[in-house]
Amino acid sequence: MRQQIFLYLFVFSALLALYLAFTGSRNLEGLEKKINALEQEQEALRDSLKDSRLDLLDLQYFSLGNNDEALAYYDHLGLEDPSRYIADKLLETNEASGNNPLVPYEGMEGDFKINKIEILNHRWIIADFSDGKYWGELLIQYELRDDLGVDFTLLGHLLYTRSQ
Repeated sequence: MRQQIFLYLFVFSALLALYLAFTGSRNLEGLEKKINALEQEQEALRDSLKDSRLDLLDLQYFSLGNNDEALAYYDHLGLEDPSRYIADKLLETNEASGNNPLVPYEGMEGDFKINKIEILNHRWIIADFSDGKYWGELLIQYELRDDLGVDFTLLGHLLYTRSQ
């Protein structure tokens, strides 16, 4: 009887080992498929990130912060961030009551104020203005003087009309 118990235990152990080996290999195959899928997704995300970085560099091409020659123009003034300084000076023109003095249009739904500014180089700015409903764009020439004053001259402007 003792031999039969050992035989049954041996057969049971063999079946259990076979079952564990079979399910383990299936689990391993499933995990390998998941790993491969995640690796492909990771590679796709890396490619997407690379494309996004290239797009960002393209968008920043016309920017004072990325233009070493234009920044060198301001080295003697000792400004840490000329772009921020000039943008702040331009936004100060919004503080006057009524329309911004650089905007050559009368506000229809309120006063026209400058909203968004992109400093292209050491001479030009493109800016967006709006009264809350109507909007337009300005091309502004500026000069940063040695006394850190800024002179703005309007070069071009446009107002978008609504077509309904």
